[in-house]
Amino acid sequence: MAEHTYEELKHQTIAELRELAAGIDHEAVQGYTQLKKEQLLPALCTALGIDTHEHHEVVGIDKGKVKAEIRQFKLRRDEALAGGDKAAYKRALREIHRRKHELRKSMV
Repeated sequence: MAEHTYEELKHQTIAELRELAAGIDHEAVQGYTQLKKEQLLPALCTALGIDTHEHHEVVGIDKGKVKAEIRQFKLRRDEALAGGDKAAYKRALREIHRRKHELRKSMV
C-alpha cells in the first residue's frame, strides 16, 4: 500500500477515495460506499494512520526562546494592567504581537 498524505487524499475525488477504501479492511471505513467525502476522508485517515491536519515547522529562529520572550511580555502586560500604566501595557501588547508575528512568519 502506497503512503498517502492528508493533502493528497483531500484533493482526490470521492470515486478515488472509495476505490482506496475498498482495499482497506478496517472498521473505520466500513460502509464506505454510503459515506460522503466529508465522512470518508477522516475515516480513511484513521484507517491509514494519517494526521488530519498539517504540522508546521518553524525554521530560522529559536521557537523556545521566542515563546519564553512572549511569556515575559505577558507578565509585564499583567503588571502594567494591575498598576494602571497604560503606556507600558501598550508596549507589552505590541511586543507580544511582534513576537507572535515572527513565529508565524517563520513557519513552513
